[in-house]
Amino acid sequence: MRMLVLASTSRYRRELLSRLCLQFTTFSPGVDETPADDETPEHTALRLAVAKARAAVPAFPQGLIIGSDQVAELEGERLDKPGTRERARDQLLRASGREVVFHTAVAVYRAATNETLTAIVPTAVRFRRITAAQIDIYLDLEQPFDCAGSAKSEGLGITLLERISGDDPTALIGLPLIALTSLLTRFGVDVLAASASRP
Repeated sequence: MRMLVLASTSRYRRELLSRLCLQFTTFSPGVDETPADDETPEHTALRLAVAKARAAVPAFPQGLIIGSDQVAELEGERLDKPGTRERARDQLLRASGREVVFHTAVAVYRAATNETLTAIVPTAVRFRRITAAQIDIYLDLEQPFDCAGSAKSEGLGITLLERISGDDPTALIGLPLIALTSLLTRFGVDVLAASASRP
């Protein structure tokens, strides 16, 4: 198998890809994540996933490169990574009792042949009605300021949720492993066989 590269500095994506027991290296893509004018959340996620994968080509010209991006949407409004406690609190107050859709895109780029395969996996998340006091406790405990939508479903953020609807539970965390496995298979990578042969 060609060198597998994860074009991401996200610890969440690194931990998810590690579940497949594949050998891989990481690369910081340094891509501007500013949405384009009149771009839908789905298109933003997909464009950035491809851009991140392609950004690694100069460093890994023979690599099989994975890029991924996630954009959260609350009734047509984009929810970016909050960055600060104040913005996270505001996002969660607005999400209370409402549905947020997380659009998670993944791209696999084979640099040697200039081929790209992509998938986008939506996950609908219904937040239960949460109080400002509950939000403050959650933010103190988990500090999810680097997460789109301001909640980590793999942690205490699950207590803020009423239900999750989607085809791939790993998509919500940031890297849809079901879709990724399918894309790698189309590039001739047998994930189980590659995992078994890992030193």
